[in-house]
Amino acid sequence: TLADGNTWNHEHIALLGKCLTSPEEEGYQIVRHLADYVLVWTTRFAGMHGDDLAKAPHMARIAGSVYPDVRQEGFYVDERGNPSDTMRESLLYRLHSYGRDTEIEPLEHYEEVYQSKHSMVRIWKVLDVDVESKDKIASGAHRACDGGGWYCPGGYPDALRETLASKRDFQQIGA
Repeated sequence: TLADGNTWNHEHIALLGKCLTSPEEEGYQIVRHLADYVLVWTTRFAGMHGDDLAKAPHMARIAGSVYPDVRQEGFYVDERGNPSDTMRESLLYRLHSYGRDTEIEPLEHYEEVYQSKHSMVRIWKVLDVDVESKDKIASGAHRACDGGGWYCPGGYPDALRETLASKRDFQQIGA
C-alpha cells in the first residue's frame, strides 16, 4: 500500500500528497513505483463529506512543505460541490469522481476494480507497475536495518531518485 499506516513520517506523507495532488500523469510516475492499488474514500456520495477530497487541502500543504513544486493552495470543493481547477486536475479528484463528474475523461493509468455498494470506497489497480521497483521492494534490499534488526525503515526504489532529490528536508516549526 502507499500509506500503510505510516503517519509518523512527514516526508513519506508529503510524497503521497504529491502523488495525489498532482495531475494524473505526474502522480502516476511516482505511484507506479510504490503500489499496485490505490484506495480512495468517496463517502460524499453517501452524504458524508469527510472523504479524501476533504483531506486534499491538507495533502497539498504537507506535500508543499517538502516538495517546492507542489502548489499548496487552491485544492477545494465549493459549497455547491464544484471543484476548483487545481482540484479537478488532481489524480485524487479523478480517482474519486470518475463516473460521477461527466467532465472527467477515463483514467489512462488506472483501472477501477472495486466500488462499494454505496460508493463509499473505490479501489483502483495501478496499470504497468514498475516490475524492477516491485522486485526490489519484495527482496527487502530497500531496508536499512540497525544492528539488532528490529528497526528496518525502508528506502525508495531507485526510479524515484530524481523526485526525491527535489525535496526539502522537513523542519518542524520552532526547531
